[in-house]
Amino acid sequence: MTDIPIIAIDGPSGVGKGTLGQALVQKLGFHFLDSGAIYRALAWGVLHEGVDPGDVAAVVALARRLPVRFDAGRVLYGEHDITQAIRTEEVAAIASRVAAIPEVREALLQRQRDFAQPPGLIADGRDMGTVVFPNATVKLFLDAAPEIRAERRYKQLKEQGIDANIVKIIEEIRARDARDRNRPVAPLRPAGDAIVIDTGSMTVDEVIHTACEIIRSKGISCDD
Repeated sequence: MTDIPIIAIDGPSGVGKGTLGQALVQKLGFHFLDSGAIYRALAWGVLHEGVDPGDVAAVVALARRLPVRFDAGRVLYGEHDITQAIRTEEVAAIASRVAAIPEVREALLQRQRDFAQPPGLIADGRDMGTVVFPNATVKLFLDAAPEIRAERRYKQLKEQGIDANIVKIIEEIRARDARDRNRPVAPLRPAGDAIVIDTGSMTVDEVIHTACEIIRSKGISCDD
């Protein structure tokens, strides 16, 4: 893994990690790890299989046998295509809860590290640069105010024809941030050597341009 260039992109939900990650995949030809999708798949499995999110032993057992795989941009749970299903607020809330369980994080750690394959990896998550890939070549931490992130999520849901309440979304984002930042294992925080990018007032192109400048400074070609 030490010989494979890894770009870690961390940050809370709604800051544009996935958008940046996919753009960099297109530019660099690297593999992509959406670690959040793994935890969301686990959350979907908890709901689908009727597991009590508060039953730590049961959740950890499911994490160890999690039948999730990624295929051509799709997220599959066994034979179920859950690509869209894992993007609901209900699943996100459960994902945040189960991700705070230390044994769950341990069970899913190696699965995430196995994504590091030549020619390189773009890793999107909350602890990519601090825990999963502490020796990543480039560490980025994206951030933005909860209100801005809530507005983005609200517009996204409305475009999908999903009824949404902006006040409720803000409350959910703040609650999720608190859980993620204060959990005892792998809390959401920038790595000591990460570069923080506030995406709140930036366009997508500006974020990509900034990221490419940082990546080039580490000796990796990134034509923006």
